[in-house]
Amino acid sequence: MPYSAEISRQQPTAFLFLLDQSASMQDSFGGAEQKGDAAPSKARVLADTVNRLLQNLVLRCAKEEGVRDYFHVGVIGYGERVQRLVQPTDEYETGTGLVPISHLADRPRRMEQRVKEVADGDGGTTEQRVKTPIWFDPEAKNGTPMCQALDLAAQTVRGWIDEHPGSFPPVVLNVTDGEATDGEPLRYAQQLREFATDDGETLLFNVHLSESEATPVELPSSRAELPGNAEYAETLFQMSSRLPFSMRSAAEQEGYTVDLDTRGFVFNADPTALVTFLEIGTRPSNLR
Repeated sequence: MPYSAEISRQQPTAFLFLLDQSASMQDSFGGAEQKGDAAPSKARVLADTVNRLLQNLVLRCAKEEGVRDYFHVGVIGYGERVQRLVQPTDEYETGTGLVPISHLADRPRRMEQRVKEVADGDGGTTEQRVKTPIWFDPEAKNGTPMCQALDLAAQTVRGWIDEHPGSFPPVVLNVTDGEATDGEPLRYAQQLREFATDDGETLLFNVHLSESEATPVELPSSRAELPGNAEYAETLFQMSSRLPFSMRSAAEQEGYTVDLDTRGFVFNADPTALVTFLEIGTRPSNLR
């Protein structure tokens, strides 16, 4: 069965995040601006979510002796320029543009005190201050060179697969708030997905962030489920891979209705849906 390779230190898998850092990411998230309410920008929501997700990936690999390198990770930002946001040191250089998860664990940009709600033992919650690693800050400038980002992702994935032909395939997660400004991204997405390990093709999942309050579309199986007035929603849907069995199972556990045609795509995501979707996309079940 494809997408079933064991994930281990000897046979890691890869996660590559593509982050839209265009000027429109300065807009308020989820329609709060139109209502006059204070709200974080889409760039802030994206940075906070990715920092949280990276921390969860680190925790998933943490053992008594330290962080095990089950995952290789990369982050590409696209806005004012297209660039790798994680640069390996000589000690961790893999030659692929990705770094072992232990590299990230050892090198957050800084630690911040954040307030977190935790169970109080009496059926309620209480606030607790916790130290949180910060790898990325919000950024929002210029256009949306998504095609260039997908092209760099394809180069990255190809190099990594050459070194790990038997591994669970790379997972690429693209988070954007709109249309590409540098061409037609579908063909770049198709090229990216064609790179394959012995266990299956590269998986590309897409998340659309919005300032709108329109009803989100989460993990659709057909174009008929998409809004009729957003052409780029159909493009992102077509760019997205179908969920393999293990991720369909994870989605069902989160309450989603899925089938063989369900694609890794969320349109008009709210913060909760964004976190849940990204957790599903980074949750292969065969970690050893």
